[in-house]
Amino acid sequence: MARSSVPRKPSRRAESATALAAKGNAFRALHHGKSAFIIPNPWDRGTAVLLAKLGFSALATTSAGYAFSVGRQDTTIARDEMLAHVAAIAGATRLPVSADLENGYGRTPKEAAETYRLAAKAGAVGASIEDATGDAAKPIRDRAAAAERVRAAAEAVRALPFEFTLTARAENYLHGREDLGDTIARLQAYQEAGADVLYAPGLTKREDIASVVRSVDRPVNVLMGFRGATLTLAELSALGVKRVSVGSALTRAALGAFLRAAREMREQGTFTFAEEAVTFADVSAMFGE
Repeated sequence: MARSSVPRKPSRRAESATALAAKGNAFRALHHGKSAFIIPNPWDRGTAVLLAKLGFSALATTSAGYAFSVGRQDTTIARDEMLAHVAAIAGATRLPVSADLENGYGRTPKEAAETYRLAAKAGAVGASIEDATGDAAKPIRDRAAAAERVRAAAEAVRALPFEFTLTARAENYLHGREDLGDTIARLQAYQEAGADVLYAPGLTKREDIASVVRSVDRPVNVLMGFRGATLTLAELSALGVKRVSVGSALTRAALGAFLRAAREMREQGTFTFAEEAVTFADVSAMFGE
């Protein structure tokens, strides 16, 4: 009997692999467009859905935003819990998702590399790795040791069956070490170690951002959404920036509105905050099909 020419229906596993490949390719392509794109940071499934409905092209998780949403401080979430959060965000929409994985949640490069394999298994097609240590006495890891962790993560994601965009972060400016020379040297070392995107959160000066872009040959991400960060998307694009994220800013904006409303009720006994709140009907409509 001749075999049927009707193709078999792909398995769920095959469909998942196909979807991840498409997301991985789409996410990588965004970094090589003519202008910068904004990658906003939801903190739960609901905000991920809303951002997708608004037309953004990709999403990134925020470790701080998620921690705040569950009543914790940043850097207090364990790897398994964070990976479950990544899976929830990745499963909320069809958009590519990049995961904020802090410093890799591993004492050794090998342990950190496993985190990125697990993030891919959770549905992420990109992730970041920081050179922060989590130790207040020595907040930034030695450059060579940090580069080795980037190299291990890069090797792990290169072995995946789809494109996975690894972002390496130089955390100097977030820890009061405003040393542009060392920051650039770190980003160059992480580039050589295999990072696909480079990122130095905390930069605000136009000339500093331009220097970073000129000093590397990989796409550069810039953090906006904090005091002192006043450049627009158009201005950042003109500097050669390829990606703009906002970290915990959306979470803090929402919490700011919540706290203002709560304080108004507690301190004044009034409810004028509701005049600026999104309507029930509008939110309900956005969560519809």
